[in-house]
Amino acid sequence: METVLTAAVALLDEAGEPALTLRALAARLGTGVGSIYWYVSGRDDLLDRAVDHVLAGVLATIEEQSGSGDPIEELRMMATTLFDAVVDRPWLGSRFMRNIDAPGNSLRLYEELGRRTLRLPLTPLQRFHAVTAVVGVVVSSAADLGQEPPQAVIDGTVEREEFLGRFAETWRSLDAEEYPFLHDVVDEFDGHDDRLQFLAALDLTLTGLRLQASSGSASGDR
Repeated sequence: METVLTAAVALLDEAGEPALTLRALAARLGTGVGSIYWYVSGRDDLLDRAVDHVLAGVLATIEEQSGSGDPIEELRMMATTLFDAVVDRPWLGSRFMRNIDAPGNSLRLYEELGRRTLRLPLTPLQRFHAVTAVVGVVVSSAADLGQEPPQAVIDGTVEREEFLGRFAETWRSLDAEEYPFLHDVVDEFDGHDDRLQFLAALDLTLTGLRLQASSGSASGDR
């Protein structure tokens, strides 16, 4: 099974989810399609197992990190580790939280995030909202990164910075009185770093969580 999953993940890494078929996997392994069915019931099962396989590595990386003693800083570390895994594997972004209805590494990851909030003076509802917000930041950022790049960027005729620059030039050409916000942020948008954008969103979320936990309002959201 380990060999099958390693080959499946390699196909996903090379060309994304469309590349993973039982026929392609069998060809990679030098065997027949029928033999794959000894291990998985079909393509969806194979994808779910590949996700679980990768998340095992994410959880192992998280476990290797020394605890800071600050649950919010640990949440930041966990979210950043997961985000970096999705950057390396964009196909993971739309799938890593689909299987929290059954035991497995998706559910374990969700549990590990939630355990950090148990060390904060929050109500169960506040803890649920906190984990939902942290996962939401990762998922939304991952989904954005996982989108198919424009063809011009894929084939190399346009660099990413030039592509973003076209939007920036459009914003700069707009009337400043009608679009004051766009004019204010356009220089920051032009050539921005996706990881820094993710970290800013994550830090805003965690700052709010820290304020909520320190306010002593754990009985206020029942």
